[in-house]
Amino acid sequence: MAPLNEASVLNALREVRDPDLHRDIVSLGFVKNIVIEGDTVGFTIELTTPACPVREEMKTQAEGSVRKNVAGVGKVNVTMTANVTRRQNASPVELLPGVKNTIAVASGKGGVGKSTVAVNLSVALARDGARVGLVDADVYGPSIPLMMGVTGRPRMVEKRLKPMESFGVKLMSMGFFVDPMEAIIWRGPMASGAIKQFMSDVDWGELDYLVFDLPPGTGDIQLTLVQTIPLTGAVIVTTPQDVSLADARKGFKMFEKVNVPILGIVENMSYFICSHCGQREEIFANGGGKKAAADLGVPFLGEIPLYTAIRVSGDIGVPIAADAGTPQASIMSGIARAMAAQVSIRNSGGNVSAAVEINLS
Repeated sequence: MAPLNEASVLNALREVRDPDLHRDIVSLGFVKNIVIEGDTVGFTIELTTPACPVREEMKTQAEGSVRKNVAGVGKVNVTMTANVTRRQNASPVELLPGVKNTIAVASGKGGVGKSTVAVNLSVALARDGARVGLVDADVYGPSIPLMMGVTGRPRMVEKRLKPMESFGVKLMSMGFFVDPMEAIIWRGPMASGAIKQFMSDVDWGELDYLVFDLPPGTGDIQLTLVQTIPLTGAVIVTTPQDVSLADARKGFKMFEKVNVPILGIVENMSYFICSHCGQREEIFANGGGKKAAADLGVPFLGEIPLYTAIRVSGDIGVPIAADAGTPQASIMSGIARAMAAQVSIRNSGGNVSAAVEINLS
């Protein structure tokens, strides 16, 4: 065993590797502030996202590696922090100077639970400690105010709108400006203009992730978004049956044509567990999202079952991801962390892995 000093501690920590970036935490620059006082060793591990899926495992490995390889160690104090990264060599977006990553949540068709996924991914990231914003880009059918339990109108401060906030997530939606019983009858350019204003005229401040809940399909709003800002990536939401998967592939092709990376596919309504007998029913089939991800060579981020609690949470404005400790919140958190890991891989210049999969059973 090596004698206790800073060099030996660093050498020991080279055994700990980030499973997504495939390098040790020392060469990645994660290890900060090594302090040795007597037989007590303290240091900080600064991750690329607070939503790291292996955060606790990495902490345990680091502590064990120091104890195993360095002589005379008594107590090991590991502090876990995070500093969310931008894409390598990327400059801040002019419209959104304080936003590090922009993520589109999309689907090829309606009715697949895309807004439910966007809301719960945003809340799960915020619960992990990230600074998160959510744009309701579905101008014609804004649902984010209802699902996040927010009413009222954003304030204007120094000629810029202050986003509303709920469950630690900053929000902007056309639903804040129109009567919920009125239909928005706009041509494409007007809807696209509203989305641009949600970026240029809103004071988002400093954010790690700005999530866009897109309308279904591949129309004007999607094109406006990708032509206005360089998106970090997109998440495709689908249900398991063939008709939904065909549309999900169309969404994939659209983003591919405009050079937007696909962070992964989420399969919603994957199966149903009967509350009376406990039997699993695959109402819309199962596994289609995973197969589509494999065929397209993109990550499969996970599957979300049909749960009554998820539907109820959206109706009452309390996202299921906010209900810590429940199985449903764990599912949403797992998917959010898998997505955040893919963002970190992209930002580091690494290759996206199609093998990513979260077991949600």
